[in-house]
Amino acid sequence: MRIGIDLLWVRVGKCGGTESFIRSLLDGFQQYDTKNEYVLFAARDNAGSFRHYAVKAGGRMQLYVCPTDSCSQPRRILWENLHLDRTARKQRIDILFVPVYSMPWTWGSRIPYVCVIHDLQALHYPRYFSRLRRLFLRYEWAHTCRRACRILTDSDYCRQDLISHYPGVKDRLRTMYVPIRVQEYDWSKGKAELRPQIRDLAQRDYFYCVSSLLPHKNLDTLLQAIRQIKQQGAWGDSLLVLSGVGGDTKQLEERLERYDIGDLVVQTGYVTDAERDYLYENCRIFLFPSIFEGFGMPPIEAMQRGKRVVMTRCSCLEEVTRGRAVYVDEPYNPGEWQEKIKEAASLPEKREVFSEYTPEFIVGHYMGLWEELGGKQA
Repeated sequence: MRIGIDLLWVRVGKCGGTESFIRSLLDGFQQYDTKNEYVLFAARDNAGSFRHYAVKAGGRMQLYVCPTDSCSQPRRILWENLHLDRTARKQRIDILFVPVYSMPWTWGSRIPYVCVIHDLQALHYPRYFSRLRRLFLRYEWAHTCRRACRILTDSDYCRQDLISHYPGVKDRLRTMYVPIRVQEYDWSKGKAELRPQIRDLAQRDYFYCVSSLLPHKNLDTLLQAIRQIKQQGAWGDSLLVLSGVGGDTKQLEERLERYDIGDLVVQTGYVTDAERDYLYENCRIFLFPSIFEGFGMPPIEAMQRGKRVVMTRCSCLEEVTRGRAVYVDEPYNPGEWQEKIKEAASLPEKREVFSEYTPEFIVGHYMGLWEELGGKQA
């Protein structure tokens, strides 16, 4: 079968976990699916970042560059809705996979659509979004739930959340976990490619956290816990290393100054996959204070590299980490964070194996879905 994949939405380096998800999945399709062909529908400004798939897949993956740009979202959305389905039919696509919520506004299409709704964040945290954006998302979710042949989501928590808001989707909805690659490195050679700031951190004792400044990431509670530990004289010369904060960090800087812990926090900004993995491997403990995720890759990635993780049980997080982390029951309680960090520090490192998230395992489920839908077409 020929599977089309919509990549027009990918703004390279700006889509966070959703971009990591699709690139891990493409790696898996390239390596493990020798049965199907894939046509990658890319935009002019992101096609270069996907070209290597077409080069390495021996003809099983083709790159089709569409005359639009991912960075111009209104124009991209318009092109996607007016032309993607027709373009896919011309490319003889059997199934069109849209790895995000925005199924094109097509009616009477002969192509089965498979879409992914990663979470319903705008319903739970409407203050993050403009009124126009909320209306757009609600329309897109409803349209996708009505029209897509199959809807996939990242966890059973998200599956139940979708059913509660869109009950009619239940029979077409499926949990499909996110593939997570464990990249092995020869740091004696690869370390030279890291930024000096990242390399030098290996000489220090530090805790690691991947977070943004959005309120549901709950970073402020973690900072308050560190302040308490410092005030008690128990922090020593350790550091908290923050990656992925991004955007306007003025508010963060003000909090660090107010809590008198600015000298204890290192901000790395955006990190490459190799830099992130290096920081995982050399940290003492990984801290993840978030209270809402569709899946939550960072804790799993850290646990796969042997690190103890302190995190909340909220949303899907205990589900996807399989109960193997150190969990905070009161996520807004700095005192409990302090206690759980101390508990985790007393535990030996343990490299966890999550076979259910390997690309090979996940790709097998996707191949089963392609076969299921292909059989229905026949």
